[in-house]
Amino acid sequence: MGQIGLMTAAALLAGMAPATAQVPVQPQTQIQTQTQIQSNDTVTVTLAPSLTQAQSGRLLVFARRIDPAAKPDSKEDKADADGVDIDAYAPGDTVLAAREVASLAPGEVATVDTATDVFPSAFSRLPAGRYRFQAVLDRNHDYAYGGRGEGDLLSPVVEAALPGAQPRLVLTTAVPARTIEQNLARVPEKERGAMRAALAKVQAVDFTSPALSAFWGRPTHIRGWVALPPGYGRDGATYPTVFSTGGFGSNLASAQGSAARMTVEMTSAKSPPMIWVFLDESSPTGTHEFADSVNNGPWGQALTTEFLPWIEGRYAMDARPGSRFLTGHSSGGWATLWLQTRYPSVFGGTWSTSPDPSDFHAFTNVDIYAPNANAYTGPDGKELPLSRDKGQVTATQRQVGRVEQLLGVYGGQNASFEWVFSPKGPDGRPLPLFDRATGRVDPEVVRYWRDNYDIAYRVQRDWPQLRSDLDGKVHVIVGTADTFYLDAAAHRLQSVMDGLGARSSFTYVPGKTHFDLFQRGDDRMALLRDIAWQMYATARPGTAKAAR
Repeated sequence: MGQIGLMTAAALLAGMAPATAQVPVQPQTQIQTQTQIQSNDTVTVTLAPSLTQAQSGRLLVFARRIDPAAKPDSKEDKADADGVDIDAYAPGDTVLAAREVASLAPGEVATVDTATDVFPSAFSRLPAGRYRFQAVLDRNHDYAYGGRGEGDLLSPVVEAALPGAQPRLVLTTAVPARTIEQNLARVPEKERGAMRAALAKVQAVDFTSPALSAFWGRPTHIRGWVALPPGYGRDGATYPTVFSTGGFGSNLASAQGSAARMTVEMTSAKSPPMIWVFLDESSPTGTHEFADSVNNGPWGQALTTEFLPWIEGRYAMDARPGSRFLTGHSSGGWATLWLQTRYPSVFGGTWSTSPDPSDFHAFTNVDIYAPNANAYTGPDGKELPLSRDKGQVTATQRQVGRVEQLLGVYGGQNASFEWVFSPKGPDGRPLPLFDRATGRVDPEVVRYWRDNYDIAYRVQRDWPQLRSDLDGKVHVIVGTADTFYLDAAAHRLQSVMDGLGARSSFTYVPGKTHFDLFQRGDDRMALLRDIAWQMYATARPGTAKAAR
Protein backbone atom coordinates (compact mmCIF):
# COMPACT_ATOMS: atom_id res chain seq x y z
CA MET A 1 0.00 0.00 0.00
CA GLY A 2 1.00 3.59 -0.39
CA GLN A 3 3.82 4.97 -2.45
CA ILE A 4 6.65 3.62 -0.39
CA GLY A 5 9.66 1.45 -1.00
CA LEU A 6 12.42 0.53 1.42
CA MET A 7 12.18 3.00 4.31
CA THR A 8 15.62 4.53 3.91
CA ALA A 9 17.22 7.52 2.24
CA ALA A 10 17.74 5.18 -0.69
CA ALA A 11 14.05 5.40 -1.43
CA LEU A 12 14.60 9.05 -2.33
CA LEU A 13 16.62 7.99 -5.35
CA ALA A 14 13.52 7.49 -7.47
CA GLY A 15 13.04 8.72 -10.99
CA MET A 16 16.00 7.07 -12.74
CA ALA A 17 14.07 4.12 -14.15
CA PRO A 18 12.99 3.86 -17.77
CA ALA A 19 9.39 4.79 -18.52
CA THR A 20 6.82 2.12 -17.78
CA ALA A 21 5.44 0.34 -20.85
CA GLN A 22 2.20 1.77 -22.10
CA VAL A 23 -1.08 -0.06 -21.68
CA PRO A 24 -3.72 0.80 -24.28
CA VAL A 25 -6.96 2.44 -23.16
CA GLN A 26 -10.15 3.23 -24.98
CA PRO A 27 -9.96 6.76 -26.46
CA GLN A 28 -12.63 9.30 -25.57
CA THR A 29 -11.41 12.33 -27.47
CA GLN A 30 -13.43 15.51 -27.96
CA ILE A 31 -11.05 18.13 -29.32
CA GLN A 32 -12.42 21.67 -29.48
CA THR A 33 -11.12 24.74 -31.27
CA GLN A 34 -9.73 27.86 -29.66
CA THR A 35 -12.91 29.75 -30.54
CA GLN A 36 -15.09 27.72 -28.15
CA ILE A 37 -16.59 29.84 -25.38
CA GLN A 38 -15.29 29.06 -21.91
CA SER A 39 -17.93 27.61 -19.55
CA ASN A 40 -18.08 27.56 -15.77
CA ASP A 41 -18.39 23.76 -16.07
CA THR A 42 -15.34 23.20 -18.25
CA VAL A 43 -11.63 23.86 -18.24
CA THR A 44 -9.93 24.12 -21.62
CA VAL A 45 -6.44 22.69 -22.04
CA THR A 46 -4.36 23.55 -25.10
CA LEU A 47 -1.29 21.73 -26.34
CA ALA A 48 1.32 24.41 -26.93
CA PRO A 49 2.23 24.80 -30.64
CA SER A 50 5.90 24.62 -29.65
CA LEU A 51 5.53 20.92 -28.77
CA THR A 52 5.10 20.17 -32.53
CA GLN A 53 3.63 16.63 -32.29
CA ALA A 54 0.16 15.33 -31.43
CA GLN A 55 -0.09 13.75 -28.00
CA SER A 56 -2.34 11.21 -26.28
CA GLY A 57 -2.88 10.13 -22.70
CA ARG A 58 -4.89 10.81 -19.58
CA LEU A 59 -5.57 14.52 -19.19
CA LEU A 60 -5.77 15.58 -15.55
CA VAL A 61 -6.76 18.97 -14.15
CA PHE A 62 -5.98 19.75 -10.50
CA ALA A 63 -7.26 22.66 -8.44
CA ARG A 64 -6.57 23.68 -4.85
CA ARG A 65 -7.83 26.66 -2.91
CA ILE A 66 -5.18 29.12 -1.78
CA ASP A 67 -5.23 29.19 2.00
CA PRO A 68 -5.90 32.81 2.97
CA ALA A 69 -3.94 32.22 6.17
CA ALA A 70 -0.83 30.94 4.38
CA LYS A 71 1.99 33.44 4.34
CA PRO A 72 3.26 34.35 0.87
CA ASP A 73 6.41 32.42 -0.07
CA SER A 74 6.01 30.10 2.92
CA LYS A 75 6.90 26.44 2.43
CA GLU A 76 3.24 25.49 2.01
CA ASP A 77 2.51 28.39 -0.34
CA LYS A 78 5.56 27.71 -2.51
CA ALA A 79 4.72 24.00 -2.80
CA ASP A 80 1.32 24.81 -4.31
CA ALA A 81 2.77 27.51 -6.52
CA ASP A 82 5.30 25.05 -7.98
CA GLY A 83 2.76 22.32 -8.69
CA VAL A 84 -0.79 21.24 -7.81
CA ASP A 85 -1.29 17.53 -7.19
CA ILE A 86 -3.37 15.06 -5.18
CA ASP A 87 -2.49 12.29 -2.76
CA ALA A 88 -5.09 9.51 -3.00
CA TYR A 89 -4.45 8.60 0.64
CA ALA A 90 -4.82 12.14 1.92
CA PRO A 91 -6.83 13.95 -0.76
CA GLY A 92 -7.49 16.96 1.46
CA ASP A 93 -8.98 19.88 -0.44
CA THR A 94 -7.51 19.11 -3.86
CA VAL A 95 -10.07 18.86 -6.67
CA LEU A 96 -9.53 16.66 -9.71
CA ALA A 97 -11.14 16.34 -13.14
CA ALA A 98 -9.99 13.98 -15.89
CA ARG A 99 -10.60 12.56 -19.35
CA GLU A 100 -8.84 10.64 -22.10
CA VAL A 101 -7.40 12.27 -25.20
CA ALA A 102 -6.39 10.16 -28.19
CA SER A 103 -4.69 12.75 -30.40
CA LEU A 104 -4.31 16.30 -29.18
CA ALA A 105 -2.55 18.29 -31.90
CA PRO A 106 -0.38 21.34 -31.24
CA GLY A 107 -2.64 24.38 -30.89
CA GLU A 108 -5.79 22.29 -30.39
CA VAL A 109 -7.92 22.46 -27.28
CA ALA A 110 -9.33 19.66 -25.15
CA THR A 111 -12.35 20.54 -23.05
CA VAL A 112 -12.38 18.90 -19.62
CA ASP A 113 -15.77 18.54 -17.94
CA THR A 114 -15.52 19.83 -14.39
CA ALA A 115 -19.15 19.12 -13.46
CA THR A 116 -19.51 15.32 -13.63
CA ASP A 117 -16.29 13.32 -13.91
CA VAL A 118 -14.67 15.03 -10.94
CA PHE A 119 -13.53 14.53 -7.35
CA PRO A 120 -14.85 15.39 -4.82
CA SER A 121 -17.45 17.71 -6.41
CA ALA A 122 -18.09 19.93 -9.39
CA PHE A 123 -15.68 22.83 -9.66
CA SER A 124 -18.64 25.23 -9.83
CA ARG A 125 -19.71 24.14 -6.34
CA LEU A 126 -16.38 24.87 -4.69
CA PRO A 127 -16.27 27.44 -1.89
CA ALA A 128 -15.59 30.95 -3.07
CA GLY A 129 -11.96 31.97 -3.10
CA ARG A 130 -8.79 32.01 -5.15
CA TYR A 131 -7.54 28.71 -6.53
CA ARG A 132 -4.43 27.39 -8.21
CA PHE A 133 -4.98 25.20 -11.28
CA GLN A 134 -2.63 22.91 -13.19
CA ALA A 135 -3.08 20.44 -16.05
CA VAL A 136 -1.03 17.28 -16.60
CA LEU A 137 -1.09 14.96 -19.59
CA ASP A 138 -0.15 11.51 -18.30
CA ARG A 139 1.27 10.09 -21.51
CA ASN A 140 2.12 6.62 -20.14
CA HIS A 141 -1.09 6.03 -18.16
CA ASP A 142 0.94 5.39 -15.02
CA TYR A 143 -0.03 8.40 -12.88
CA ALA A 144 -2.08 6.26 -10.48
CA TYR A 145 1.09 4.29 -9.71
CA GLY A 146 3.93 6.77 -9.63
CA GLY A 147 2.49 10.24 -10.20
CA ARG A 148 3.91 12.61 -12.78
CA GLY A 149 7.06 11.32 -14.40
CA GLU A 150 9.45 11.63 -17.29
CA GLY A 151 7.71 12.67 -20.50
CA ASP A 152 4.43 13.81 -18.92
CA LEU A 153 3.34 17.27 -20.08
CA LEU A 154 2.59 20.07 -17.61
CA SER A 155 0.93 23.44 -17.74
CA PRO A 156 2.14 26.33 -15.61
CA VAL A 157 0.23 26.82 -12.37
CA VAL A 158 -2.52 29.39 -12.99
CA GLU A 159 -4.45 31.31 -10.34
CA ALA A 160 -8.12 32.18 -10.74
CA ALA A 161 -11.05 33.19 -8.58
CA LEU A 162 -14.13 31.01 -8.13
CA PRO A 163 -16.99 31.42 -8.73
CA GLY A 164 -16.15 32.64 -12.17
CA ALA A 165 -14.88 31.44 -15.52
CA GLN A 166 -12.36 28.68 -15.08
CA PRO A 167 -8.89 29.27 -16.48
CA ARG A 168 -7.47 28.27 -19.84
CA LEU A 169 -4.49 26.00 -19.30
CA VAL A 170 -1.68 25.36 -21.79
CA LEU A 171 0.55 22.28 -21.76
CA THR A 172 4.00 23.71 -22.36
CA THR A 173 6.61 21.60 -20.57
CA ALA A 174 7.68 17.95 -20.58
CA VAL A 175 8.83 16.48 -17.26
CA PRO A 176 12.56 15.76 -17.65
CA ALA A 177 14.35 12.66 -16.47
CA ARG A 178 15.84 13.11 -13.03
CA THR A 179 19.60 12.90 -12.82
CA ILE A 180 21.48 11.01 -10.15
CA GLU A 181 22.82 14.28 -8.79
CA GLN A 182 19.30 15.68 -8.47
CA ASN A 183 18.27 12.63 -6.50
CA LEU A 184 21.38 12.72 -4.34
CA ALA A 185 20.49 16.29 -3.42
CA ARG A 186 17.52 14.84 -1.52
CA VAL A 187 19.83 12.67 0.61
CA PRO A 188 21.22 14.26 3.81
CA GLU A 189 24.43 16.06 2.92
CA LYS A 190 26.61 14.02 5.28
CA GLU A 191 25.54 10.82 3.48
CA ARG A 192 25.95 11.95 -0.13
CA GLY A 193 29.58 11.06 -0.61
CA ALA A 194 29.13 7.49 0.57
CA MET A 195 25.93 7.11 -1.46
CA ARG A 196 27.59 8.47 -4.61
CA ALA A 197 30.43 5.96 -4.23
CA ALA A 198 28.00 3.13 -3.55
CA LEU A 199 25.93 3.94 -6.64
CA ALA A 200 29.05 3.32 -8.71
CA LYS A 201 29.45 -0.14 -7.15
CA VAL A 202 25.97 -1.63 -7.36
CA GLN A 203 25.31 -3.92 -10.30
CA ALA A 204 22.26 -4.09 -12.54
CA VAL A 205 20.70 -7.46 -13.28
CA ASP A 206 18.40 -8.06 -16.23
CA PHE A 207 16.99 -11.54 -16.94
CA THR A 208 14.68 -12.33 -19.84
CA SER A 209 12.19 -14.89 -18.57
CA PRO A 210 11.12 -17.62 -21.02
CA ALA A 211 7.89 -18.26 -19.06
CA LEU A 212 6.88 -14.61 -18.87
CA SER A 213 7.91 -13.94 -22.46
CA ALA A 214 5.75 -16.85 -23.62
CA PHE A 215 2.81 -15.50 -21.60
CA TRP A 216 3.06 -11.95 -22.97
CA GLY A 217 4.26 -12.80 -26.47
CA ARG A 218 7.23 -10.44 -26.16
CA PRO A 219 10.51 -10.38 -24.20
CA THR A 220 9.63 -9.85 -20.53
CA HIS A 221 12.27 -9.15 -17.93
CA ILE A 222 13.03 -9.61 -14.25
CA ARG A 223 15.21 -6.67 -13.29
CA GLY A 224 16.93 -5.40 -10.20
CA TRP A 225 20.13 -4.21 -8.57
CA VAL A 226 22.71 -6.17 -6.58
CA ALA A 227 24.64 -4.95 -3.53
CA LEU A 228 27.84 -6.91 -2.84
CA PRO A 229 29.67 -7.13 0.51
CA PRO A 230 33.12 -5.60 0.98
CA GLY A 231 35.89 -7.96 -0.13
CA TYR A 232 33.57 -9.85 -2.47
CA GLY A 233 35.48 -12.14 -4.83
CA ARG A 234 38.86 -11.93 -3.09
CA ASP A 235 38.91 -15.23 -1.23
CA GLY A 236 36.44 -17.46 -3.03
CA ALA A 237 33.88 -17.22 -0.22
CA THR A 238 30.16 -17.57 -0.81
CA TYR A 239 27.51 -15.52 0.93
CA PRO A 240 23.94 -15.68 2.22
CA THR A 241 21.57 -13.90 -0.14
CA VAL A 242 18.63 -11.59 0.51
CA PHE A 243 15.96 -10.96 -2.11
CA SER A 244 14.13 -7.71 -1.38
CA THR A 245 11.15 -6.13 -3.11
CA GLY A 246 9.82 -2.59 -2.89
CA GLY A 247 6.31 -1.43 -2.11
CA PHE A 248 3.59 0.18 -4.21
CA GLY A 249 5.14 3.08 -6.11
CA SER A 250 8.65 1.62 -6.09
CA ASN A 251 10.50 0.98 -9.34
CA LEU A 252 13.87 0.05 -10.78
CA ALA A 253 15.31 3.39 -9.70
CA SER A 254 14.33 2.98 -6.06
CA ALA A 255 15.79 -0.54 -6.19
CA GLN A 256 19.08 1.01 -7.28
CA GLY A 257 18.97 3.46 -4.40
CA SER A 258 18.19 0.69 -1.91
CA ALA A 259 21.12 -1.36 -3.21
CA ALA A 260 23.41 1.63 -2.78
CA ARG A 261 22.19 2.22 0.77
CA MET A 262 22.85 -1.43 1.69
CA THR A 263 26.31 -1.18 0.14
CA VAL A 264 27.03 1.72 2.48
CA GLU A 265 25.69 -0.32 5.41
CA MET A 266 27.92 -3.32 4.71
CA THR A 267 30.97 -1.20 3.91
CA SER A 268 30.68 0.41 7.34
CA ALA A 269 30.13 -3.06 8.94
CA LYS A 270 26.84 -1.90 10.42
CA SER A 271 25.17 -4.74 8.55
CA PRO A 272 26.62 -8.22 7.98
CA PRO A 273 28.26 -9.30 4.72
CA MET A 274 25.58 -10.75 2.45
CA ILE A 275 24.55 -10.41 -1.18
CA TRP A 276 21.39 -8.34 -1.55
CA VAL A 277 19.22 -8.50 -4.67
CA PHE A 278 16.72 -5.63 -4.83
CA LEU A 279 14.01 -6.64 -7.29
CA ASP A 280 11.70 -4.36 -9.24
CA GLU A 281 8.12 -5.66 -8.98
CA SER A 282 6.47 -2.75 -10.74
CA SER A 283 4.55 -3.35 -13.94
CA PRO A 284 2.22 -1.39 -16.25
CA THR A 285 -0.70 -2.61 -14.12
CA GLY A 286 0.77 -1.75 -10.70
CA THR A 287 2.79 -4.35 -8.81
CA HIS A 288 2.83 -7.98 -9.95
CA GLU A 289 4.07 -9.07 -6.50
CA PHE A 290 5.86 -12.14 -7.90
CA ALA A 291 2.60 -14.07 -7.80
CA ASP A 292 1.44 -16.34 -10.60
CA SER A 293 -1.63 -14.67 -12.08
CA VAL A 294 -3.96 -15.28 -15.00
CA ASN A 295 -3.70 -11.57 -15.73
CA ASN A 296 -0.04 -10.69 -15.11
CA GLY A 297 1.60 -14.01 -15.89
CA PRO A 298 3.68 -16.60 -14.01
CA TRP A 299 5.92 -14.27 -11.98
CA GLY A 300 6.39 -16.68 -9.07
CA GLN A 301 7.29 -19.54 -11.37
CA ALA A 302 9.69 -17.33 -13.32
CA LEU A 303 11.44 -16.10 -10.17
CA THR A 304 11.86 -19.47 -8.47
CA THR A 305 12.57 -21.77 -11.43
CA GLU A 306 14.31 -19.44 -13.88
CA PHE A 307 15.75 -16.35 -12.22
CA LEU A 308 17.15 -18.04 -9.10
CA PRO A 309 19.30 -20.60 -10.98
CA TRP A 310 20.41 -17.87 -13.37
CA ILE A 311 21.55 -15.38 -10.73
CA GLU A 312 23.06 -18.03 -8.46
CA GLY A 313 25.20 -19.10 -11.42
CA ARG A 314 26.58 -15.56 -11.71
CA TYR A 315 27.29 -14.59 -8.12
CA ALA A 316 29.05 -16.32 -5.22
CA MET A 317 25.86 -17.14 -3.34
CA ASP A 318 25.47 -20.01 -0.88
CA ALA A 319 22.67 -21.18 -3.19
CA ARG A 320 20.82 -23.21 -0.58
CA PRO A 321 17.43 -22.60 1.07
CA GLY A 322 18.90 -22.01 4.54
CA SER A 323 20.86 -19.03 3.20
CA ARG A 324 18.23 -17.65 0.82
CA PHE A 325 16.10 -14.97 2.50
CA LEU A 326 13.25 -12.61 1.65
CA THR A 327 12.26 -9.17 2.87
CA GLY A 328 10.00 -6.41 1.58
CA HIS A 329 7.77 -3.61 2.75
CA SER A 330 4.08 -2.98 2.08
CA SER A 331 3.17 -4.59 -1.26
CA GLY A 332 6.71 -5.95 -1.19
CA GLY A 333 5.93 -7.32 2.26
CA TRP A 334 2.96 -9.19 0.84
CA ALA A 335 5.06 -10.43 -2.08
CA THR A 336 7.77 -11.86 0.16
CA LEU A 337 5.22 -13.38 2.55
CA TRP A 338 3.51 -14.93 -0.47
CA LEU A 339 6.75 -16.31 -1.91
CA GLN A 340 7.72 -17.87 1.43
CA THR A 341 4.35 -19.54 1.96
CA ARG A 342 3.92 -20.53 -1.71
CA TYR A 343 7.48 -21.86 -2.16
CA PRO A 344 8.47 -22.79 1.42
CA SER A 345 11.24 -25.20 0.46
CA VAL A 346 12.97 -22.64 -1.76
CA PHE A 347 13.56 -19.91 0.85
CA GLY A 348 14.95 -19.98 4.38
CA GLY A 349 12.72 -17.29 5.82
CA THR A 350 10.88 -14.05 5.17
CA TRP A 351 10.99 -10.87 7.20
CA SER A 352 7.94 -9.08 5.81
CA THR A 353 7.30 -5.55 7.05
CA SER A 354 3.84 -3.96 7.00
CA PRO A 355 2.61 -6.47 4.42
CA ASP A 356 -0.54 -5.77 2.47
CA PRO A 357 -3.50 -7.80 3.79
CA SER A 358 -2.53 -11.40 4.47
CA ASP A 359 -6.04 -12.30 5.68
CA PHE A 360 -8.89 -10.99 3.56
CA HIS A 361 -11.22 -10.75 6.53
CA ALA A 362 -9.29 -7.52 7.16
CA PHE A 363 -8.66 -6.13 3.71
CA THR A 364 -7.75 -2.60 4.84
CA ASN A 365 -10.86 -2.40 7.03
CA VAL A 366 -13.10 -4.32 4.62
CA ASP A 367 -14.24 -7.85 5.48
CA ILE A 368 -14.76 -9.05 1.95
CA TYR A 369 -16.25 -12.31 3.29
CA ALA A 370 -19.10 -10.62 5.14
CA PRO A 371 -22.63 -11.12 3.77
CA ASN A 372 -23.48 -8.25 1.41
CA ALA A 373 -19.97 -6.89 1.83
CA ASN A 374 -19.37 -3.35 0.65
CA ALA A 375 -15.95 -1.82 0.05
CA TYR A 376 -17.14 1.68 0.96
CA THR A 377 -19.39 1.27 3.98
CA GLY A 378 -19.61 -1.03 6.98
CA PRO A 379 -22.69 -2.92 8.20
CA ASP A 380 -23.72 0.23 10.08
CA GLY A 381 -23.71 2.24 6.86
CA LYS A 382 -20.77 4.40 7.93
CA GLU A 383 -17.93 5.20 5.56
CA LEU A 384 -14.94 2.88 5.95
CA PRO A 385 -11.56 4.53 6.46
CA LEU A 386 -8.57 3.42 4.39
CA SER A 387 -5.76 5.55 5.80
CA ARG A 388 -5.01 7.35 9.04
CA ASP A 389 -2.37 9.55 10.61
CA LYS A 390 -1.96 10.14 14.33
CA GLY A 391 -5.38 8.62 14.93
CA GLN A 392 -7.17 10.81 12.39
CA VAL A 393 -8.71 9.39 9.22
CA THR A 394 -7.00 10.88 6.17
CA ALA A 395 -8.96 9.08 3.43
CA THR A 396 -11.95 6.78 3.12
CA GLN A 397 -12.27 3.76 0.89
CA ARG A 398 -14.73 5.66 -1.29
CA GLN A 399 -12.40 8.65 -1.71
CA VAL A 400 -9.46 6.50 -2.72
CA GLY A 401 -11.60 4.46 -5.10
CA ARG A 402 -12.87 7.61 -6.78
CA VAL A 403 -9.46 9.27 -7.06
CA GLU A 404 -7.93 6.13 -8.56
CA GLN A 405 -10.78 5.89 -11.05
CA LEU A 406 -10.14 9.43 -12.23
CA LEU A 407 -6.36 9.08 -12.38
CA GLY A 408 -6.74 6.14 -14.75
CA VAL A 409 -7.82 2.53 -15.02
CA TYR A 410 -4.27 1.18 -14.67
CA GLY A 411 -1.79 1.28 -11.85
CA GLY A 412 -3.89 2.35 -8.86
CA GLN A 413 -3.73 0.23 -5.71
CA ASN A 414 -7.21 -1.28 -6.08
CA ALA A 415 -6.69 -2.04 -9.76
CA SER A 416 -3.25 -3.46 -8.97
CA PHE A 417 -4.76 -5.92 -6.49
CA GLU A 418 -7.27 -7.02 -9.12
CA TRP A 419 -4.61 -7.60 -11.76
CA VAL A 420 -2.88 -9.96 -9.32
CA PHE A 421 -5.81 -11.61 -7.50
CA SER A 422 -8.85 -11.61 -9.81
CA PRO A 423 -10.05 -14.03 -12.47
CA LYS A 424 -10.06 -12.78 -16.04
CA GLY A 425 -13.29 -11.20 -17.24
CA PRO A 426 -15.04 -11.56 -20.61
CA ASP A 427 -13.23 -8.48 -21.96
CA GLY A 428 -9.84 -9.96 -21.10
CA ARG A 429 -9.30 -7.70 -18.09
CA PRO A 430 -9.49 -8.80 -14.44
CA LEU A 431 -12.91 -8.82 -12.85
CA PRO A 432 -13.25 -6.02 -10.27
CA LEU A 433 -13.59 -7.01 -6.64
CA PHE A 434 -16.16 -4.28 -6.12
CA ASP A 435 -18.34 -1.89 -8.08
CA ARG A 436 -16.55 1.45 -8.16
CA ALA A 437 -19.81 3.40 -8.04
CA THR A 438 -21.61 1.56 -5.23
CA GLY A 439 -18.83 -0.33 -3.43
CA ARG A 440 -20.74 -3.63 -3.73
CA VAL A 441 -18.34 -6.59 -3.42
CA ASP A 442 -18.73 -9.43 -5.94
CA PRO A 443 -18.95 -12.74 -3.99
CA GLU A 444 -17.79 -14.79 -6.99
CA VAL A 445 -14.60 -12.76 -7.23
CA VAL A 446 -14.18 -13.09 -3.45
CA ARG A 447 -14.21 -16.87 -3.70
CA TYR A 448 -11.48 -16.76 -6.33
CA TRP A 449 -9.38 -14.39 -4.23
CA ARG A 450 -9.79 -16.62 -1.15
CA ASP A 451 -8.91 -19.89 -2.84
CA ASN A 452 -5.86 -18.53 -4.62
CA TYR A 453 -4.37 -15.58 -2.71
CA ASP A 454 -5.62 -15.30 0.88
CA ILE A 455 -2.40 -16.27 2.67
CA ALA A 456 -4.04 -17.06 6.01
CA TYR A 457 -6.70 -19.21 4.35
CA ARG A 458 -4.17 -21.11 2.24
CA VAL A 459 -1.78 -21.69 5.16
CA GLN A 460 -4.61 -23.10 7.27
CA ARG A 461 -5.95 -25.22 4.42
CA ASP A 462 -2.56 -26.59 3.34
CA TRP A 463 -0.74 -26.73 6.68
CA PRO A 464 -0.18 -30.51 6.68
CA GLN A 465 1.78 -30.16 3.43
CA LEU A 466 3.48 -26.89 4.41
CA ARG A 467 4.53 -27.63 7.98
CA SER A 468 7.88 -29.31 7.39
CA ASP A 469 9.16 -26.58 5.04
CA LEU A 470 7.44 -23.48 6.43
CA ASP A 471 7.52 -23.86 10.20
CA GLY A 472 9.65 -21.15 11.84
CA LYS A 473 10.26 -19.20 8.63
CA VAL A 474 7.58 -16.49 8.86
CA HIS A 475 8.54 -13.17 10.48
CA VAL A 476 6.09 -10.24 10.26
CA ILE A 477 6.72 -6.74 11.63
CA VAL A 478 4.13 -3.97 11.57
CA GLY A 479 3.36 -0.80 13.48
CA THR A 480 0.37 -0.61 15.79
CA ALA A 481 -0.57 2.68 14.11
CA ASP A 482 -0.03 1.44 10.55
CA THR A 483 -1.28 4.07 8.12
CA PHE A 484 -3.40 1.53 6.23
CA TYR A 485 -4.56 -0.52 9.25
CA LEU A 486 -2.41 -3.46 8.13
CA ASP A 487 -1.79 -4.53 11.72
CA ALA A 488 -5.33 -5.97 11.76
CA ALA A 489 -4.59 -8.50 9.02
CA ALA A 490 -1.28 -9.40 10.67
CA HIS A 491 -3.09 -10.19 13.92
CA ARG A 492 -5.48 -12.46 12.05
CA LEU A 493 -2.66 -14.31 10.28
CA GLN A 494 -0.89 -14.74 13.61
CA SER A 495 -4.07 -16.16 15.12
CA VAL A 496 -4.30 -18.72 12.32
CA MET A 497 -0.66 -19.74 12.68
CA ASP A 498 -0.87 -19.91 16.47
CA GLY A 499 -3.97 -22.08 16.12
CA LEU A 500 -2.03 -24.47 13.93
CA GLY A 501 0.78 -24.68 16.47
CA ALA A 502 3.14 -23.12 13.92
CA ARG A 503 6.38 -21.47 14.97
CA SER A 504 6.37 -17.88 13.70
CA SER A 505 7.34 -14.37 14.77
CA PHE A 506 4.93 -11.42 14.77
CA THR A 507 6.14 -8.06 16.10
CA TYR A 508 3.86 -5.05 16.60
CA VAL A 509 5.91 -1.88 17.08
CA PRO A 510 4.02 0.58 19.34
CA GLY A 511 2.98 3.82 17.67
CA LYS A 512 4.76 3.16 14.38
CA THR A 513 3.06 3.91 11.07
CA HIS A 514 3.56 2.55 7.57
CA PHE A 515 6.17 5.20 6.87
CA ASP A 516 8.34 5.37 10.00
CA LEU A 517 8.48 1.68 10.92
CA PHE A 518 12.19 1.36 10.10
CA GLN A 519 13.29 4.39 12.10
CA ARG A 520 14.60 4.35 15.66
CA GLY A 521 15.55 7.80 16.89
CA ASP A 522 17.45 9.44 14.04
CA ASP A 523 18.46 6.10 12.56
CA ARG A 524 16.35 5.36 9.48
CA MET A 525 17.99 1.97 8.93
CA ALA A 526 17.54 0.54 12.42
CA LEU A 527 14.88 -2.09 11.69
CA LEU A 528 16.43 -3.22 8.42
CA ARG A 529 19.75 -3.61 10.22
CA ASP A 530 18.09 -5.77 12.89
CA ILE A 531 16.53 -7.91 10.17
CA ALA A 532 19.87 -8.31 8.38
CA TRP A 533 21.60 -9.58 11.52
CA GLN A 534 18.76 -12.01 12.22
CA MET A 535 19.11 -13.42 8.72
CA TYR A 536 22.86 -13.69 9.08
CA ALA A 537 22.46 -15.53 12.38
CA THR A 538 20.19 -18.02 10.62
CA ALA A 539 22.68 -18.65 7.82
CA ARG A 540 25.85 -18.47 9.94
CA PRO A 541 24.90 -19.60 13.45
CA GLY A 542 27.62 -19.10 16.01
CA THR A 543 29.74 -16.75 13.93
CA ALA A 544 30.98 -13.44 15.31
CA LYS A 545 28.19 -10.85 15.67
CA ALA A 546 25.65 -13.30 14.25
CA ALA A 547 23.60 -13.21 17.42
CA ARG A 548 23.64 -9.41 17.60
